[in-house]
Formats: sequence, C-alpha cells, structure tokens
Amino acid sequence: MKFVSKEILRNLGVVVFFIIASLIYFHPVLQGKAIYQSDIAQYKGMAKERDEFKKTTGVESYWTNSAFGGMPTYQLGANYPHDYIKKLDRLIRFLPRPADYLFLYFIGFYILMLCLKVDWRVAVLGSLAFGLSTYLIVILGIGHNAKAHALGYIPMVIGGIILTLRKKYVLGFLLTTLAMALEISANHYQMTYYFILLVLVLGLVYLIYAIREKKFKEFSIAVGLSILAVILGIATNATGLMATKEYADWSTRGKSELTINPDGTEKVDVEGLDKEYITRYSYGISESLNLYVPRLFGGSGGENLGQDSESYEFLRSQGVPPSQARDFSENLPLYWGQQPFVGAPAYLGAIVVFLFILGLFIVKTKHKWWLVSGVILSLFLSWGKNFPALTNFLIDYFPLYNKFRAVSSAQVILELCVPVLAMLGLWKFLRKSTEKEEKLKALKWSGGIAIGLGLLLLLLKSTFTFEGLNDGYYAQNFGELMNAIVEDRKAVYTSDTLRTLVYVLLAICLLWLYAQKKLKKNLALTLLGVLMIADLVGVGRRYVDSDDFVRSRQVEQPFQALTLDQQILQDESVFRVFDPSEGLNGARLSYFHKSIGGYHAAKPGKLLDLFEFHLYSNNIDVLNMLNVKYIVQQDEETGQSFPAFNEDANGPGWFIENLIAVDNSDIEIKALDSLNTKRSAVFNSSIQSLKPSNFKVDSTATVNVVDFRPNYVVYETNNPNPGFVVFSEMHYPHGWTASIDDETNVPHYRVNYALRGIAVPAGKHKIVFEFEPEVVKTGSTIALASNILLGLLLLGGVFWSFKKSNGKPEE
Repeated sequence: MKFVSKEILRNLGVVVFFIIASLIYFHPVLQGKAIYQSDIAQYKGMAKERDEFKKTTGVESYWTNSAFGGMPTYQLGANYPHDYIKKLDRLIRFLPRPADYLFLYFIGFYILMLCLKVDWRVAVLGSLAFGLSTYLIVILGIGHNAKAHALGYIPMVIGGIILTLRKKYVLGFLLTTLAMALEISANHYQMTYYFILLVLVLGLVYLIYAIREKKFKEFSIAVGLSILAVILGIATNATGLMATKEYADWSTRGKSELTINPDGTEKVDVEGLDKEYITRYSYGISESLNLYVPRLFGGSGGENLGQDSESYEFLRSQGVPPSQARDFSENLPLYWGQQPFVGAPAYLGAIVVFLFILGLFIVKTKHKWWLVSGVILSLFLSWGKNFPALTNFLIDYFPLYNKFRAVSSAQVILELCVPVLAMLGLWKFLRKSTEKEEKLKALKWSGGIAIGLGLLLLLLKSTFTFEGLNDGYYAQNFGELMNAIVEDRKAVYTSDTLRTLVYVLLAICLLWLYAQKKLKKNLALTLLGVLMIADLVGVGRRYVDSDDFVRSRQVEQPFQALTLDQQILQDESVFRVFDPSEGLNGARLSYFHKSIGGYHAAKPGKLLDLFEFHLYSNNIDVLNMLNVKYIVQQDEETGQSFPAFNEDANGPGWFIENLIAVDNSDIEIKALDSLNTKRSAVFNSSIQSLKPSNFKVDSTATVNVVDFRPNYVVYETNNPNPGFVVFSEMHYPHGWTASIDDETNVPHYRVNYALRGIAVPAGKHKIVFEFEPEVVKTGSTIALASNILLGLLLLGGVFWSFKKSNGKPEE
C-alpha cells in the first residue's frame, strides 16, 4: 500500500510539473493574453451566429444562416444533450489555451510510457520530446485545435490497448474505453483514422508474436475487449458521429449527383474528394529529412533571417530603405520543397531521431516492430503523389481514405512512433541489466548513422537546386533578388545541418560517459533532457513565440466592422451578402452578416456546385435567387471596398409562375443558365414527387418574413390563387419540418438545385420552417445509455482496484 501511495504522489508531482512546463512555454497566457490563430479566427466568423443565439436565448441551434447560404452547426461547436465526455474533456484541459493542448500532449504521452513500463523519469523526458516537437507546436500557432486535441488523446488509447494486450484486462479495457471516448470527442476524424491504421499495424505484430508464442487465446481476449472498448467509446459520442455522417453526405465529402463538369465534360464518378485535392500537400521523399534537420528545405514560406541575410544585403544595395528591406528579410520565402506552402518543418529533434536510431539497435521487444512499421507506413502515406502506387490504391479501394485531404498529415503517426521508440531505446540503454558491450555497440552504430547522415547531407548540398514551386513570381518580378533568396536557402541548409550534428555529438558524448560510468543516471538524463529541450524549443520558437499572443479581446473578436459592414447593418431586412474576393474561403463576412461564402474543409456540396457552374461566371440570376442584396466591390480610384446594392435580389421568398420538371440533376443545374428565377423554378423529377405546374401569380401576391432565427423561420403569404413559393434558403434533406397554419409536416421540396420550395393554398397563410434534427434526438439517447454504462464500469473498476490493492499483491 505504501508503494501505491508513493507512486500516486509521484505521478501527481509529474502532472504538476507538466502544468508548470505548459504555462512556462506559453507564458503570455499568464498575462491574460491569447494566441492569435488564423484558423480559429475563421472558425469564430463561422460560429458567431450560433454562439450569439445560444448566449441570447439559451437555446442550442443546430443550423446557421451566416455561412454558405445556410448549413448545420455540427462542425461549428454544436453542443449535444448528454455529452458528458465533452464535460470531462473540459476538466482535463483546464489551462488557458494553448497551454491546455500542450499539457494534453504531455500527459497523454506519459500515460503511454507508463503502460509500456518505462521508468517515470524517461517517460517525463519522452513526454517533453513529443509535446515540444515542432509540428505539434506549430499546429497550435495556426489554430488546428481539433487536430492537436485528437493527437493529445491518441497515446492514451494506444496505452490502453497495450495494457489489454499485456493481460491487464480490466485496467486496459477501462483506459481504452475512456481514452477512445475522449479521442472521438476531439472531433478530428482524419487524425483518428491514421491512429486506426497504426493500431492495425500494432495488432498485426502482436498477432505474429501470439502465434509464435502459442498465446492466441490471450491475444483473442485482448482484441475482443479492445473492440468492445472502442465501440463503447464511440457510442458515447453517437450524436456527433451520426450528425457528422449525415452532414458529410450532403457536403463536398459526399458523392455528387452530377455526372458532368461545368464545361460539359464527363465527371469522374467518385465519392469523396478528388485525387489532386487530396494529394496537393504531398511530402517530397527527400524533404522528409527535415524531420532530422529543420530547415533542410528552407523551413517555411516566411522565415526570419533579419539583417544577416543575403536578401537584406541585396535589397539595401539596390537602394531599398532599411525598414522595407528588414520587413522582407523577416518573412523570407525560403521553403523550396514540393508542397504549395508550409508553415514550418515537421522537425522531431536531432537528439530524438538519434535516440530512435539507437532504439533500432538496442530494443529487442515486439514494440520495436510495430513502431518501425508505423514510421515506414507514415512516410509512405505522407509522400502522396510522390508515391502514386500506394496512394492511388488507398484512394480507390481503402474505406474512407478519399474523405481526407492533405496526405502530408499522415506524418502524425511517426510524430508518435519516433519518440516512443527513442525513449524505449534510452531506457534500455540506461538500465543496469543491459551489458556495457551491448550499449557501446548500439551507440557506435547509431552514432555513426546519425553523424554519417548529417555529413552526407553536407556533401550532397551541391546536388540540390534550391528552387521551389513558387519561385517564378520572384524570378519574374524581382530578378536578381531570387539569387539572394537561393543563397539564404543554402545558408540555412548548412547552418541547420551543422546544428543537428552538434546536438547529436553532444548526446553521443553524454551516453558514452554514462556507459563508461563517468556520469550518474540522473545527471545523464538531466543533461540529455536540457539538450533535447533546448533543441526543440529553439526551433519551435522560430514559428510560435510570444509575438503571436495578443490581447484576449482580439482573439474573442477577431474581426472589426468596416465602414461597409456598418452600412450593410443599417438594413434590418433579411438578405445575404457576397464578397467575390473572399468567395468560398473566408468567414469575415459571416461574422457580421448572412453570407454565401464561408470557411470550412467540408463545404455544402450543392453550393459549391452553384459556384462552379454559375457564380464564378457571374450568373446574376443565381445570386438573385440566393437573395444576395449586397455585393462587396472595390472602388477603382480609391481602392476602398463598398457594398454595391443589388436591387434585383429575389428576396427571402417569392411566388413563381412555372414549375418545370427535368430528368436529372445535370439538367437541373444547367437550366439555371437561362432560367428567370423570379418567375420559374426547376426540379429533378427523378428524386421528388412534384409535378410540373403553371400558376397564376396575382400582382398583390406577397411573401413576408415575420420571424427569422437560425432554427426557426416564419413567413406570411398572401395570394388569391393556389401557388408555389421558392425560398432563398438552402434545402437540407434532414431535420427541417414545414407547417402551413395548423397543418404540420407539410412536404417541401428541393428546387433550383439547392433551394427550398413549398406548395401554398390560396389565401393568407402562416408558413413555419423549424429545424429539429432527428439525428440529435436518436444520437443523444444512444449517448446517454452509453455514458451510464461507462460510468458504471468505471465505478466497478475503481472498486475492483481498491479491493485488489488490499488483497494479495500482484505477481
């Protein structure tokens, strides 16, 4: 019992250390500042209407009209009933952002290390190596919070699975279930998908060993329990998963109804994203060496070399003022890899990579094989179009692989595997049971490879062109400046390679001194840790530092109203705004107005089709039917943006004269080329029970908005004749119900490819549209039952552990 108490106290001390380390790294949060994250600013623009509605009414709206003409809020921070896992997650991430995610990195990796039976001191060092790796820090700077969130919980899930495979069935099952529930709650399914691939590799290695050691029964039990744990963890998040699946099918991630492209050519029949989009961000094969040398390929598209750079000297020699030359040299386009743009290299740390190589020689357990296999798989996947045989096969045949973009993100697998094997190797090296000869042999080979690789990179420097994909702009417009930029690329290539060699040599010396018993274990670990942290923090600070923190109000209110916004806000009617320069890739307008633009990785599929077929070619009738009343334009003389009034906007709803049937969606969307949307509407008769009709529209016929909320819209219509009303709202096939006066569940239809329409009897009527998604009700019921079951299991596990700790000690 004393041992248990001592262990608990030690682990609590480690948790406190991680809290302090997280706050020190992101110390501006202690001054009330917050990090400005570009992606989160866009997210806030998208979610503003939902947040304000919840704040004002206390009601959770699952629909927003502020972006893309209308869409569900399932991926915009929607809160679901009985989502107790999210509440638990918020308790775990109690620190100010982004220190909360850094703490999650640390604690998640530490738990995995303990599950692998690594000494707690090495586990702490490994946690710092994992959490401070450049990629994991940079995604916090950019604002990829969901990605960071998911990556923080992945080590815990793997730790739980490993415990189960070690026949720690109860603890392993409970940890796997809880960690999996938290992982799914993080809501970044691409990261979870990559983790599943790693688990498959882990399971295959354990299966081979189970067959070899004739322990297939124990393996089967562990696999069965792990599958049950994963299912239960998923079930606790049923609402979010089901809602996301429903929306994904309607979004650009789903299968398109169209069989033609805007130019009339045949559309490739694919479900999900196209290959070019998926593989646009593909790591170059040799570029992957920046895992070991940070700026081998220039680092990022905006490096700060200051006044010591060749570019600065060249600009000054051309008479450029010092301030302008300095501004340019602090944001140099040094990246010259094969991706369109990167914010930073995915640097793992010179010492971490060296220890990983050490682990290859000194670790003899099964863990080495699944970790090495994970690294190889990760590299192959991240190469994308540079490894077309594997990439095309996975896109064409592997379930769900074509739903995810940016294949370079697959390197998150090795972001975990490399430090794990590095720490296993370090722990084996430090153990007294490891023979001195084995240590020195492993050190000789690993050191030779690490140093040799660095020297080889220096020798191969002359074989590289140092030319990037985006160099044409500078070469064409700035001539000789491009030569100076290339010289700066060469300089950082050399300096960072030498930097890596120095850190590796120092690490080798420390381990050699320890092997020769010249250094005590704790001192060797401390010095190694100081070097490792100095290395990682030194690179990480290049891309995320205190300058990225601003007053918290700037983060909470990322957009300031411009004069054009103030002008538009004076109009209190219901309408939409469009900024052609923002298009489908900006949420500034959504922060203030109802926009047909927005910022999201999974855009509404029908709206994207309208853009590609009509809006990019300036079809004003399609803008009119979307009720775009103001179009942001730029004054040619002053350069100032202003809202141009579109007097032809159709309004929120209108009666039509002709309802035209077509045979398929191709004809339906093409019909909008010449359709007068004020008088006619077109529908796809192959998927709806509507009939083509002609209507008499009296000059006194009106459609007025009485109440317009995100999830509840009321219209009043007046028409002496039976008619058909088209609304400027996006048609979403799930959750929206319509009523006319006292008649509920009145059928409504998709017309003009993307809008809502409804048949209305003659006379005055009240039409109500309400969004009450059934998926939320069903999912919440499943989540409630699953959370109750998980709670009972956790209580049972605590009782079992307490009883066992007071009984016979475990062998």
